[in-house]
Amino acid sequence: MDGKVFLGGGGDNHSEPQGLSLKYANRHGLIAGATGTGKTVTLQILAEGFSEAGVPVFLADVKGDLSGLAKSGTPEHKLHNPFTERATTIGFTDFAYRASPVTFWDLFGEQGHPVRTTVTEMGPLLLSRLLELSEAQEGILNIAFRLADEEGLPLLDLKDLQALLVWIGENRARLSLRYGNVSTASIGAIQRRLLVIENQGASKLFGEPALELKDLMRTDDQGRGMVNILASDKLMAAPGLYATFLLWLLSELFEELPEVGDPDKPKLVFFFDEAHLLFDDAPKVLVDKVEQVARLIRSKGVGVYFITQNPADVPEDILGQLGNRVQHALRAFTAKDRKNLRLAAETYRENPAFDTEEAIREVGVGEAVTSMLQKKGVPGIVERTLIRPPSSQLGPITKAERRAHLSASDLGGKYDALLDRNSAFEILSKRAEQAAKEAEAAEAEEEEQPMMQREYSAARRYSGARVSRSSSRYTRKKDTFASAMGEAVIKELKGTTGRRIVRGILGSFFKGR
Repeated sequence: MDGKVFLGGGGDNHSEPQGLSLKYANRHGLIAGATGTGKTVTLQILAEGFSEAGVPVFLADVKGDLSGLAKSGTPEHKLHNPFTERATTIGFTDFAYRASPVTFWDLFGEQGHPVRTTVTEMGPLLLSRLLELSEAQEGILNIAFRLADEEGLPLLDLKDLQALLVWIGENRARLSLRYGNVSTASIGAIQRRLLVIENQGASKLFGEPALELKDLMRTDDQGRGMVNILASDKLMAAPGLYATFLLWLLSELFEELPEVGDPDKPKLVFFFDEAHLLFDDAPKVLVDKVEQVARLIRSKGVGVYFITQNPADVPEDILGQLGNRVQHALRAFTAKDRKNLRLAAETYRENPAFDTEEAIREVGVGEAVTSMLQKKGVPGIVERTLIRPPSSQLGPITKAERRAHLSASDLGGKYDALLDRNSAFEILSKRAEQAAKEAEAAEAEEEEQPMMQREYSAARRYSGARVSRSSSRYTRKKDTFASAMGEAVIKELKGTTGRRIVRGILGSFFKGR
């Protein structure tokens, strides 16, 4: 299909070709359906189709199955006969096994080239989302980013931010006068959250060399778009980190790419699997940010496709911007499920040939209800579509095959080695070391001063006479016999006997009267 990504066959007997128009592919899309209904295979054949059209793709491989895009399918596969029969049914005459050009990425650097960004590029908003900070703690983080700019302290990795927070705590009294209250409790809470994400492996995300977007938008020597696969099976253990990273990548694309209007085909297609993780417990400011990016990034030539189990997982304002839709089967066992099914069916342009709600409930594995944008961006009539078979391998490649693919990649020399250049941690460490040396030198200089000068420097009372350090103590004069007797009498008078004598004398006076 010229100008389209072939999806499968619809209509009577699935003989009518169904495709996604490249011209409207940057209008975003949705792939939804219950577990086991075929969402992963749909994502795989869309990635193949975009790549064949010269459009680079970025997708997250949550289960590891999508690594099969790097290897051609074979006639020896157990599903070869069903695949060929389906291709015949839907009129897919060009069906052939073929691998796609793939680049593997991994935040942890284990199953692909390391993907890194800097703390500065992540920014305080997304970092606050990742750390799950309160409003007061987010304020402290914003102060940290402001001070980093003013003090010339590059924030590249987590230890840079940790060192800067320590410096802020040590200078909180002075900073509070300018920025408002800077509490040690808030600083301590941020440091603990940094420790948590560090234990989750986030320290490997922050650093250099940082990912360059142009390396995601390459084509091979045959003009096919590169399929960038992010290994996400381990990353899913930290869903906040997963969602924050993909949102950061989307934001970077929005900020760095130039305006292109409505191109004949996208410059990049971005698939966001497990999309509900992006919106679960997300603050309104973050949801508003996603909505803004989704609304405006299409003018940069980027198409965003959300993959989730239920369309209700995506906020309504964002869902309304997803023009191309592939809806696999939804289960309806509870009242809530039935309500979600009805709402999903109402978002499609009706087809008089069948009931949309019933079709969504009944479609089988490898079949879907589809609606693609047509001329002038108008949603097409909903169709029951039999999804085409994949040309690449169905299922994951082996670890040995992945290693061989990585060793042959031309990006290994650029990203595999970590670069640790001079940044906030090193600068603040040198400042602290210099301050310690100056204090030590001042102390040594004071010790070398004469005693009198040290007394004066310490602001002690100075009488002008040459005295020793013990001059402040009272020195009793030598005792004489008279003074000794006087002290003895006074002591006796203070005692019990003295009180009796005084009472006796006073008593005789009063008796005399």
